[in-house]
Amino acid sequence: MREFTLDYLFNNEPRTHVFGLKQPQLPVHEAALHLLQLHFGDAENGLILPPADATPEEILEQAHVVGITQIEVA
Repeated sequence: MREFTLDYLFNNEPRTHVFGLKQPQLPVHEAALHLLQLHFGDAENGLILPPADATPEEILEQAHVVGITQIEVA
């Protein structure tokens, strides 16, 4: 398992979160999806999460719409 540290802004406030994942790399759009699930996965409104067939650009746009921006993966 590899640990990925994500630095990002959530509603313009700096945040950091570490994910342990079984994959060698974590593209930014996948990191955005993990952050969407982290912040909104329990929301009653499932419309916050992008559809399963969303493109990387659509995932990043959805993250931006709900306040998740400037994602950096380390």
